[in-house]
Amino acid sequence: MISEDLRQKVLADAALGAGNVIHRLPLYGRSLDEEVLWLDGTWRAPDGSRPEVLTLGGLHEVVAEYAGFYTRAGVRAKDAVAIVSTSITDFALNLMALTGIGAIASLVNANMPAETRREYIRRQRVVGIMTREPWHADLLAHLDDDEPPLFVALQSEVEPGNREHRPAAYPFRHAPGDPILISHSSGTTGIPKSAFHTHETLFHGALSRLADGLDCSTRKRLLALPGHHVSAMSNTLLGLTLGAPVVHYTDPSGKAVLDGIEKHRPTIVFGFTHTFTEMAAEDLTDRDLTSVEAYYASGDAAHAVHIRRLLDKGYHTATGPDLKPKKVPGAIFIDMFGSTEMGYVLFDFVHRAGGPVIGRCIGRPMRFAQAAVVGEDGSVLPPGQVGRLGVRSKSLTPGFWNDNVRWHKQWLGGYFLTGDLAYRDAANTFYHLDRTTDAIRTEEGFVYSAYTEEVLLREYPEILDCTVVGLADEGVEFGWEDEGVATVYALVNLVEGAEAPQDPTAWINEALGRAGLPRVAGAAIVTEDTIPVGITGKVLKRVVRAEARKLIGGC
Repeated sequence: MISEDLRQKVLADAALGAGNVIHRLPLYGRSLDEEVLWLDGTWRAPDGSRPEVLTLGGLHEVVAEYAGFYTRAGVRAKDAVAIVSTSITDFALNLMALTGIGAIASLVNANMPAETRREYIRRQRVVGIMTREPWHADLLAHLDDDEPPLFVALQSEVEPGNREHRPAAYPFRHAPGDPILISHSSGTTGIPKSAFHTHETLFHGALSRLADGLDCSTRKRLLALPGHHVSAMSNTLLGLTLGAPVVHYTDPSGKAVLDGIEKHRPTIVFGFTHTFTEMAAEDLTDRDLTSVEAYYASGDAAHAVHIRRLLDKGYHTATGPDLKPKKVPGAIFIDMFGSTEMGYVLFDFVHRAGGPVIGRCIGRPMRFAQAAVVGEDGSVLPPGQVGRLGVRSKSLTPGFWNDNVRWHKQWLGGYFLTGDLAYRDAANTFYHLDRTTDAIRTEEGFVYSAYTEEVLLREYPEILDCTVVGLADEGVEFGWEDEGVATVYALVNLVEGAEAPQDPTAWINEALGRAGLPRVAGAAIVTEDTIPVGITGKVLKRVVRAEARKLIGGC
């Protein structure tokens, strides 16, 4: 745990925020020789090397080189620069450099479809683009935009000696409301939303938890999060603040993360839910996961069956009858519910080995946030009623960059709408049912696809993953906000070696019948790579719907 002396210094620092973390650390007595950031080889240093670890002093030097490069290229305070990459380290170092001169880093996942990426960046009105191969040639087309950037640069252009070009007022002195970062949503419904965060909002949740004595571990943490996402950046900055060794891991695949755990021996592993789903599908028999105490799943709520498969490995610390901490077999899984717009997770729910695993439960809102289930008229719904999930918090994005109309449409009754459907119980515990765009209106009422998938995974251990979608005539919309109706289908991916049922539809409907849920019109067994996913691993249900008739086999 962080020392009480350091915790108090951090909390007393009124100037500290997400825009100046590395510049405040020496003021707390932190040594520049301290090793702070372990790298995965995806980042190339200005001197051409690929270091495995950076000290705090080395981190300062690298950030200064990047800051000087940007200043020389014409970037000034409050300018936005697009960082197009997949490397979490690329995003983090460029963010620190740009905030050091008061500019704004627009983090863009390079795996975004090219046309979508081009339009997204064009809307940002950035003054520059920083990238690497193989995306550089395509991004050069932005120089022909109506409002072209000043440069489209390769990271290899940042060389030793650039630090001499930093502005005189380096590092920049931020006000709480100064924007520092733009991060995009997953884009599962089209052009991603561009949520921006400020010096205050991106770090508000972390500092609030620190004030409560929570999330204070100084043990090694492996971040297998999408680098462009706010969770990757906020957890990097929090780890640096706490003095916890931070391991950047760009490859989020289950096998790669398992390899990373065995190599780096982290105590805490952060990832999106699809990473843990893939990990659970691997043969864990001979995997050494004994270092892991906790898995932190960020983004959407995880499916309970995937959680159970990981809880048997590792350990966690518990207080015994003698009131002393001791190691207990089995890791814990912390399901953290948040989004790009939230700036920090606003809910968490802890699953423990041997304890009940409650599917779709996202827990209660954290102390620094408020949440409600909101009706279509903006009223707060009572326990047990399904409605839109709304939140309030100082960690929320102040808006969408250059998109006020889209921003204001996401507010109702004084709450920011997350785009999710939920209900709460009498104890104010919240349960996630579906995305508003993925709920399926049928003749019999709504089918909540995520909830239905949860039931199927619980009923049949031979199911690795599944996707429930609706099909309707062309032009008919049938989501939560729509008037049309659809029929429901299930696409099922089995664990390796499992025997496929002779009649998948009957098999699926048997489970749904036991749970008292509506039946599907058809089901098909498909391979894992059949179901398209987006850049953060979320299933692209709008694409699945377009292809579902073929996947179902003519149903």
